[in-house]
Amino acid sequence: MYDVYGLGNALVDMEFKVEDSFLARHGISKGHMTLVDEERIAALVSDLEGLSPERMSGGSAANSMMAVQGFGGRTYYSCKVSDDETGRYFINDMAGAGIHTNPNAAAEEGTSGKCLILVSPDAERTMNPFLGISSHLSHHEIDEAALARAKYFYVEGYLSSSPISLEAAIACRELAEQNGVETAISLSDPSMLEFFRDNLTRMLGNGVTHLFCNEEEALAWAKTDRLDIAFKELNDIAHTTNITLGSRGSVAISPHAHIEVPGYPVKAIDTNGAGDMYAGACLYGWAAGMDEKQAARFGNFAAAELVQSYGARLQNVEAYQKLLKRFS
Repeated sequence: MYDVYGLGNALVDMEFKVEDSFLARHGISKGHMTLVDEERIAALVSDLEGLSPERMSGGSAANSMMAVQGFGGRTYYSCKVSDDETGRYFINDMAGAGIHTNPNAAAEEGTSGKCLILVSPDAERTMNPFLGISSHLSHHEIDEAALARAKYFYVEGYLSSSPISLEAAIACRELAEQNGVETAISLSDPSMLEFFRDNLTRMLGNGVTHLFCNEEEALAWAKTDRLDIAFKELNDIAHTTNITLGSRGSVAISPHAHIEVPGYPVKAIDTNGAGDMYAGACLYGWAAGMDEKQAARFGNFAAAELVQSYGARLQNVEAYQKLLKRFS
């Protein structure tokens, strides 16, 4: 029995601290995610020569699975990497945390995905992911038996950018629904709504149990500048929607409830991964028996802890356990 079965891109994060001038020089849109090809990421890394990046396995849903596992849950993550140094690093890092992955995750030749994360002085993170072979994540990487034994199925909206991965996400959602597994999805980034809205709509199907998004994504989905209107639109696609509001905390909405949960005042130095941590904390909380308000409060607490240090996730399982004890 798994608490959460996750599906998402397998990327190794390379995080650099840069000045705003670096972003301007390369024409990079600050604070957003921009998919890049192999030539582009090689050029960016070349211009960062001499700087030492923080490196760890990542990808949005992978970060959330690390959180669930670290807090004490049991997780399975379906992904795709190549049998190269980057891919082996990813699989070994996940296994070291106790996360089960599909045995054929690194069965093909190619280039594993990586994400160049640029953190500016104001703690904004600008992501430049190169998906590599991860964009070919398909039904072939799905472990149907493991998914059927999970409490929750969780998928990142980033998979909407790949036709092959989109079909895998839809297949997983349908299989989860057939087996009584609760479904959860993150909208991931405003760029997904701008360029892949139709694919996201297909991924959502007739609606999911849980939806995660931030304020900007909620407004973009509803095509409005008013959150109250966005709430009504989001109620049509999920039984419960958790919307993160940065330092203001988060809100959990459903057709019958509107729960505002205040945030924790901290000095943020790196917001990368905050949404992933929030989703992972909520998923763990629900699996552990927390109600909507308590899980959202734990999500706020965990995200606030994360943004006080560099990196999209905590360094190891012990760090997650210590965080959970401080919350308790």
